[in-house]
Amino acid sequence: MKHAHWVRRLTAGLLASLCLLAAGCGSGDADMRGWEKYSAYWFDVFDTVTILTGYAPSQEEWDKQAEAMHQDLLYYHKLFDIYNTYEGVNNLATVNAAAGQEPVAVDEPVLDMLEMALEGYEKTGGKMNVAAGSMLSIWHDYRTAGLDDPDNAALPPMDQLEAAMAHTDPANVQIDREAGTVYLADPDMRLDVGSVGKGYAVEQVARAAEERGLTSFLLSVGGNLRGVGHKPDGTAWTGGIENPWTEYFAGESYVQVVNVEDAALVTSGDYQRYYTVDGVNYHHLIDMDTLMPARYFDAVAVYTDDSGWADCLSTGLFCMDLEDGQALVESLDNVEAMWMLTDGAIVYSEGFEAHLRQS
Repeated sequence: MKHAHWVRRLTAGLLASLCLLAAGCGSGDADMRGWEKYSAYWFDVFDTVTILTGYAPSQEEWDKQAEAMHQDLLYYHKLFDIYNTYEGVNNLATVNAAAGQEPVAVDEPVLDMLEMALEGYEKTGGKMNVAAGSMLSIWHDYRTAGLDDPDNAALPPMDQLEAAMAHTDPANVQIDREAGTVYLADPDMRLDVGSVGKGYAVEQVARAAEERGLTSFLLSVGGNLRGVGHKPDGTAWTGGIENPWTEYFAGESYVQVVNVEDAALVTSGDYQRYYTVDGVNYHHLIDMDTLMPARYFDAVAVYTDDSGWADCLSTGLFCMDLEDGQALVESLDNVEAMWMLTDGAIVYSEGFEAHLRQS
C-alpha cells in the first residue's frame, strides 16, 4: 500500500480524539473494579495510525489481548492489500493480477468483505464501487506524483478516466462460495477496497477481541472508530468528529463528540488525503458519475453498529447529494449520519444527536 505520506497528518488528531472523556459519572461496573487503563499504538497496518485504548485487569492480560488484536489487523492488512503480495497469501493484489485469466482461491474474509461491498454498491446507487480500481488507480498515481512534485502537479486526463470506467461493472466480480474463489471476468478490471476494507477489518478484529475477553476498549484505525463496552465507571467511550474547516469553528479541533459504546463511527472527508493543482485541492473521494472529487460536502460521519457498513456508507453518502443521502439513511435500520456542508453548516439525520456526548 502506498498512502504513507499522509499518516503524519493524522497522528496528532487521532491521539487527541482518543483522549476525549465521556461526561458525567456512571454507576460503575463491579466486574471491572480495579481494572487499569492501557493503550497500544501501531503504525504497520493499513498505512495509518492505529490506536487501541482499553481497560484490563493486569498489564499481562492487556499485552496478550493487544498482541492478538495486532496480529488480526496484520492479517487483514495483507488480505486487502491491492499493491503488494505476500508469501503464502492470496490477497486482493493476487486477484487483480489474475483478472480475466482465472479464479483465485482466497480466505473466507475476502469473500465476506466483497459481498458486503457489492451490497454497498446497490444500497448507495453505485456511489461506492470496489470494482472501480482501474479508474481510481489513475487518480492515485496523479495524486502521488503531485505530492512528490507539487510544481508539476496535474489532473488526470478525462479520456483516460472514462476509458478506465468502462471496466468497473461489479457484475464482473464473480464470487464462488462453494469453491472459495474470486474471479474478475473483465481483464482490465481492478479492485480497490478503500471504501470498505479498513472498516470491515476493524469490525472483525473488534468482535474477535471481545470474544477473547477484551470487553472495554476503543479502537481507532486511521480514524475508523469502534467502541466495545463501556469504561469501568459506566461512562461511554467517545470519539471526536474532526473539524474539516479552517474558516468555520476556528480553533476547534472537533465539531462534535460522539458516544461509541458498542458502536462504530466513521468519517469521510476532503481535508486529509488530497493534492493541489493550480491552487485547487483535489481529494481522494471520487464521484463515480463525474469521475472528479465529489464536491457536495467537506465531511460526512456515519454512526452504526458495524464498522464495515459505516465505511461503505460514509463513502457513498459523501458522493451523493444531501436529499438522496438523507433518504438512504432513513431507509436503513440503526444508521445515523452527520453531514458537514461546504458553507460550515451541519445537518443531522433524525437520530444522530441522541448519540452526542452531553456536556
